[in-house]
Amino acid sequence: MGANTSQVSDLSESQSIRTLIGPDAISENEPFWNQLISFTFTSPTCSADAKLLEEAVVPLAKTLIQNNPRSGNFGALVRVFLSRTKELKISTECQDQLFIWQAHNALFLVRCLLKVFIREMSEEELHLQFSYQERVPGTYDSICKDLLEELVCNLVHLIVEVPLLDITYNILFEAVTTLLVLMSYQLFHKEVLREGLIYGYLTRGRCLSLTSRLVKTLLYNFIRQEKCPAATHVLQTQSDGGGLLYGLASGVASGLWSVFTLGGVSSRPGAEQDQNPLPLSNQSLLLLLVLANLTDGADCPNPYRQAVTCFKNTQDSSSLPSPQPHTFQINFNSLYTALYEQQKSDQVTLLLYTLLHQNSNMRTYILSRTDMENLVLPILEILYHVEERNSHHVYMALIILLILTEDDTFNRSIHEVMLKNISWYTERVLTEISLGSLLILVVIRTIQFNMTRTRVRPEPVTKSHVKLHKYPDLWPLFALLSKKHNKVLEQATQSLHGPLGADDRTVLPDYAQDLNVIEEVIRMMLEIINSCLSTSLHHNPNLLYALLYKRELFEQFRSHPSFQDIMQNLDTVIGFFSQRLEQAGSDLSVERVQEVIKKGAAALPKERLKKFPELKFKYVEEEQPEDFFIPYVWSLVFNSGVGLCWNSQGIELFSMDSP
Repeated sequence: MGANTSQVSDLSESQSIRTLIGPDAISENEPFWNQLISFTFTSPTCSADAKLLEEAVVPLAKTLIQNNPRSGNFGALVRVFLSRTKELKISTECQDQLFIWQAHNALFLVRCLLKVFIREMSEEELHLQFSYQERVPGTYDSICKDLLEELVCNLVHLIVEVPLLDITYNILFEAVTTLLVLMSYQLFHKEVLREGLIYGYLTRGRCLSLTSRLVKTLLYNFIRQEKCPAATHVLQTQSDGGGLLYGLASGVASGLWSVFTLGGVSSRPGAEQDQNPLPLSNQSLLLLLVLANLTDGADCPNPYRQAVTCFKNTQDSSSLPSPQPHTFQINFNSLYTALYEQQKSDQVTLLLYTLLHQNSNMRTYILSRTDMENLVLPILEILYHVEERNSHHVYMALIILLILTEDDTFNRSIHEVMLKNISWYTERVLTEISLGSLLILVVIRTIQFNMTRTRVRPEPVTKSHVKLHKYPDLWPLFALLSKKHNKVLEQATQSLHGPLGADDRTVLPDYAQDLNVIEEVIRMMLEIINSCLSTSLHHNPNLLYALLYKRELFEQFRSHPSFQDIMQNLDTVIGFFSQRLEQAGSDLSVERVQEVIKKGAAALPKERLKKFPELKFKYVEEEQPEDFFIPYVWSLVFNSGVGLCWNSQGIELFSMDSP
């Protein structure tokens, strides 16, 4: 690199890079460093460019790994970056773009090298790479600081101290990205990591006091949704000046802003198709999710989860100090708006789940909103397009609905919100429908889709404080459940006998688990119908009509031990109305049948129906949620991290076909 516009293809030929990775030590005071970090380079924001960069850097980093114990040049590069961070805030206030540009370039080099180092060595070996340095006669190791800890702490300081402006956008993005890279050891371990050097630096070291500020800053980066800055104001503050630094860069002023636009200006044709227009927002959210899902330490809880759990609204006028550590205030209205406006990606859905489940202040605020449809509709759209989403994303969307429907006020209010012309719902024309009705319709459709897959898994379903007469999809779902139940039961029976000559070691599907899941869903649906009949019979004449018309669907459930109790009420209702219809005569019109049903609904004695506990569904997180969430979060980093590309070989935390 050096004071020239650089491309990926230039890396291996760059004399400056070859000197950096070579065996000869370079003093931190050498002019070489100014030349090395005075380059323009289009930082990748699309996967193809990130892959090219990764492939180019790997052999160079491996050479440095071999030579660094002798040269100490990696540590020198880190110290060059750290020396510039001390004046970064002042440089921002003075609009010193060249200084910020060089600091960014130094960090970009550090990050690219670190990414390879982490893949090639353990944390202890990485720590050694930071400790190697040129030995000056008369100096002692005892005066040396822990350079790795210095880097981690400086990155956190940079993120929370430097304001987000056009000229700082990219160095802030690079700082967030470098922290993600430093924590990426988890990718290369199948088990969940619960300790480590970098974990300790972030949760118990000098960074601990900055926990709340870091979480708040990352949240505001997400809220602000700032795009990459446009290519304006390039070097305007230096237009009158000379100086060595400006002289080195002036020849490439036209390409300089590519560093500040993360490829937004000089990227290759067609690359914009998979570029993220909000790289800092995306990367900040990923880092926040990684930090919030760190496991608790042996002697202390995860401070970042504590911060996510207890932050409050800036409008909260309570004067009582919070007993929780790492608390802070943030604008809930702005956060709520960002959550529903960006509710497309896995990571935003996961953030919403995290806040609803863990932060009671945010949950209370969300449930108090009178524009709940703004948040619920994007979740329903995710579920409607279930075939385009991964299973984890669908699962989190369903859990969000389940958490919301635990609130009785929410259940009532969603049936008062009327919607017109839902453009994304294309199976039938919905000229007008309540939000609650749409919710049930989409959830039933999602369960039905899930049941058509080869294997089945449980799905959360919302509490039924609803009228079911508008849901024709309910009956195909019951038919599908019945068919699926019979098929799995037949397969299970056949597997018990097994074909002659079958290998005893053959792994058979867990039919018992599949049966349990199907029966759990069937019972849940029967309980919902029973709740409607027991508590709001007069509101559901069309449900009664459908029960009578589709009564054969329930025949096989009557003798099943898992459903006999719940079927008593359905049999009572079906028998009662069948008798009244027989008394009304034969060849009844649809209108006449509906009239008989409406009158019968008022006449059916409630004491004839067996009472069941009030139907409620409550979400309970697993005992070890990290076994699900940590692989999930890192799969999002792997697939959605801007400008980051990992070779899938060596990834141990999750399989490549997982979400």
